Order: sequence, then C-alpha cells, then structure tokens
Amino acid sequence: MKKRPGGIIHSYQKFDPAQFPSPTQPPPDLVSSAFEHAMMFGNYRELSEEELARAVRLDPSQIAGLGPSIDMLRQMLEERKRKILETYETAAAQKRARRAYQQSASAVRPPRDLEKAYRRGIAEEQPYDLERLWYQADSDQSPFARGLLGVMQRMNDKLQIAELVSKYEFTGREPMSVPKALEIKEELEKIDELLRQLEEAAKTAQIGIIDMDLLQEFAEPGDLNELEELRQQVENYMREQAERQGLDRDNKTGNYRLTPQAYKLFQGKLLSRIFSDLQASRSGRHPDAVEGDGAVELQQTKPYEFGDSVANIDLPQTVINALLRHGDTRPLQLRSEDIEVHKTRNHPKCATCVIMDMSGSMRYDGQYINVKRMALALQGLITSEYPGDFLRFIEMYTFAKMRHASELIELMPKPVTIHDPWVRLRADMSREDISESQIHPHFTNIQRSLQLARQNLVATDTPNRQIVLITDGLPTAHFEDNHLFMLYPPDPQTEQATMREAMLCHREGITINIFLIPSWSQSEEDIRFAYRLAESTKGRVIFTSGKDLDRFVIWDYVSNRREIIG
Repeated sequence: MKKRPGGIIHSYQKFDPAQFPSPTQPPPDLVSSAFEHAMMFGNYRELSEEELARAVRLDPSQIAGLGPSIDMLRQMLEERKRKILETYETAAAQKRARRAYQQSASAVRPPRDLEKAYRRGIAEEQPYDLERLWYQADSDQSPFARGLLGVMQRMNDKLQIAELVSKYEFTGREPMSVPKALEIKEELEKIDELLRQLEEAAKTAQIGIIDMDLLQEFAEPGDLNELEELRQQVENYMREQAERQGLDRDNKTGNYRLTPQAYKLFQGKLLSRIFSDLQASRSGRHPDAVEGDGAVELQQTKPYEFGDSVANIDLPQTVINALLRHGDTRPLQLRSEDIEVHKTRNHPKCATCVIMDMSGSMRYDGQYINVKRMALALQGLITSEYPGDFLRFIEMYTFAKMRHASELIELMPKPVTIHDPWVRLRADMSREDISESQIHPHFTNIQRSLQLARQNLVATDTPNRQIVLITDGLPTAHFEDNHLFMLYPPDPQTEQATMREAMLCHREGITINIFLIPSWSQSEEDIRFAYRLAESTKGRVIFTSGKDLDRFVIWDYVSNRREIIG
C-alpha cells in the first residue's frame, strides 16, 4: 500500500497547514480594536497574549477539524444539564428553606426600639432592611446582631432557591436538601456559562474565551489537552500576525504595545473605509499618487507662449505643425508658431489647521471619539498621499494647545468642574500665582483656537490656507489681552471677540470651514452663530452626524484641494 506522508502529518499533528490559516485569506485585524479602545479611554495598556487571542476574531472554518469538536463539548454539557433537571425536584428544598428561615427569624429577640422595623424586614424579606438593623445594634457581638447574621443567611438561601426554581424547569422526583439545591444551582450556572463561551467560540474561533479551569470539572482530560493544544496554536498564530502588524512584544513581560507601524495600518484601514463609502465615479481617487510637487503634464496641448518651459514641448505635434505649414521643404525649419507645449497643472501645497473641540459637552454620545478618528484618518491621508501639505492639530477647551499627531489618541473631553447655571468668571493669566491647572477646563474657547491656528498658518509659504473647526456650539470663553473670560450662558462679549479673530483670519486669506456636530445642549442660537461666523469670513458650515465626521472631513479636504488646483 502506497504511503501518504500528508495523511500521517495530519494524523499526528492534528492540523492541516493548508487550512490553518488559509494562505489566501487576509490576516485578521489586530490593531483596530486596540485603537478603538484607546480612543474611547484616552490611553491603552499593554495586551497579554491571552488578551490578544480573546480580542481577535478568526474565521471558524480555519479551526474546523482541529482538536476536540466544540459541538461535542456542547452536547456533553447539555446532556449533563438534562440529566440534572430530569433527576431532581425543588418543592422539598423550597419548603425546607422557608421553614429554616421562619425558625431562624422567630428565634431572634430584637430590642424594643428596633422590634417594629425587624418584623417589617422579616415580612418583606429585604436583605437591605436587615443589614441596616445590624448596623443599628449596640454591638456586633450582641445576641441580636449574631442572630441577625443567621437570619440573613437563611433568607439568602431561600432567595437563591427561589431563583433556581424560576430559572430552571425540574421534572424529576428526587428531593433535595437546601445545601444540595445550592450546589445544583452553582453547577447549572457553570454549565450555562461554559455553553455560552463555547457558542461564542464556535462563531468567532476565539478559543481564548473558554475557561479551561471551569471546563475541567466536566470534560475528559484527553479532550482538555487537545483543546489546550488548539488554543496554543491560535495564540501562536496571533503572536505571529501581531508582530507583522506593528504590535511590539516586550521580551520581559511578554505583553504587546502599539507602534508607529500599527498607527499606519489603522489609518490605512480608516481611509479604505472612508473612500469605499464613496462612488468610484465621483471620488476619482487613485492609489498611485503623482510624484513630486511641481507641474504635471496633461493630455491637452496649446501653442507656445513666451515664458512656457521648453521641457514641456510636445515634439511630435511640433514637427507635424512644421510639416503642415511648410510642406516638404528641406531643411525643416521650426518657427515659434509651430511649437506646441503640454498644458500643465500645478499642485500647490495646502496648509490646514484642525481645531478639535474637547470641551465638557463633547463627551455626549462619544463625539470626542469621532473627532479623534477623523484626525487620525486625515493625518494618515496627508502622510500617505499629500506629504507636501502642512497639517497641524489644535485641542480646544478653556485654552488652546498645539497637539502632535502622536498625542491625538490620548485626548479626552475635559471634566465639568462647575455646575452653576450662571457663570461669570475672569482670570488674569499674567499673575504668577494663577496657573492653568487652577482654571475650570471645560469651557469652549474658539477665539484663542483661531488665533493659534492663524499664527501657524501665516508662516506657511502657500496661499492655500484653511481652518477646519469642529465644534458642537457657541463659544463660552475668550481672551482679552491677558484676561481670560469664562461666561455661561454664552455672552455677546465672547462672540464679538471670536468674530474679531475670525476676521483677522479672513484678512490673511485663511478659509474657515465649520463642521457642526449635534449635541444635547445644541440650540438654534448655536446654528445661527455658526452661520454668522461663516458668512462674515466667507467660509462654510457643514452639518454632520458624529459617526460620519471622518468621511465628511476627508472628502471635504480632497474636494477643496482639487478646487484649489483647478
């Protein structure tokens, strides 16, 4: 009989290398979940190998036939549960628990001043009421206090058995004692938890979510060993993919952390998702970017004019023009009217400042997460496709601070530190005894943010300058010289200061694009202010839901860049 080495390998190693994983299948995404977690909580901790395996979803077909069958383990647990329910009945245990509770309660002699409250707590069977009586006792060593502990234990047993009866349908005839009923309840809950874990693992191939110690109480040792081997194979695969996708492993702790390579991968996925939402015929986006920042030749040509670069001459058309004009004359002489040059289009650099509202109201509905996701996507777009462009990020709250791209993921809405409905505060920031840490951080200072953006954009050597202002409403803070004003509800004084700074931006040729996102506190006045700001500076207002913010900002940036080029 002819030997088949492939079959021997499959038999002994318990996996098929062509199926685990499929070489044609794209690797699982290991970084997106970590970044989403980081954007929500402002930072991220290192992930262990087990946590990494739990976080990643594989195609269940990749583990088909490997190790013990998950369906087989589920059937074993369901059979164990069925036998328990068909063996026992619960009426006797309920009766015994009720009798034990009543006997324990009647044996306690409460003090006269607590007797009425004690009788009410016993009748209503509320553990909280009895616990409160225990704290009112003269001493925790008194007979009443010790008796209360026994009563609360019997009450807990009675409630636990009542929960067992309501949760499971017993059809057997064998009676149970109270301790036996509590033991059966614990075992059934363990089985339910394992069934839930196995069902989830069957859907996502997340072997790491299965509690091996708990499963050990029910499964055979051989099945557990094979399942543990399968879990180790999945973790090894995750480790290999993590290193490829930019998750750096610490040799000392064995944990993983995000690297710049992971940033690039996450930003690339964001851009792919954003542009995949747009019709290809409308987006006109091509993965191959034009090299360089200079002139680009177009298909159209035009007659030569003084000042045109000779590097753009269309030689074939120029010779044809000369032949058409002069016939078969020898030697062929070129004149200026014969010369054709390619039309060119210049790709100027674009300078952009993104102002990100991180005031207290941005915590509503997780809007700050959408803002950070947009910022990472925009930074990834410019880094990958428009490396010559100028991009800066500004965090806006009571103050305004420049933020590097590496700091974006750590930004969080500022906590609300004052809840008065009417706030009129002023701080002289030139005083040495006043620092930023002493100021309420949750106000919205659009005026200072525009000023900081203007100072950055004026220094750029390009006429194409714009500010992307992302906010949810009216400004509530502004500077006048060294004095910081914090005024709520929004005051006309703050709006006037903001408008003055916006006009200075307009005078420098800086376009202000306002992306107004919804908020619980947003009113008609917020919208009217955005319109006034845009109209006075010849800017624009764009209304968008938070979840689509990244797509709208990216597409608006690309569209504006084309308009500038055109």
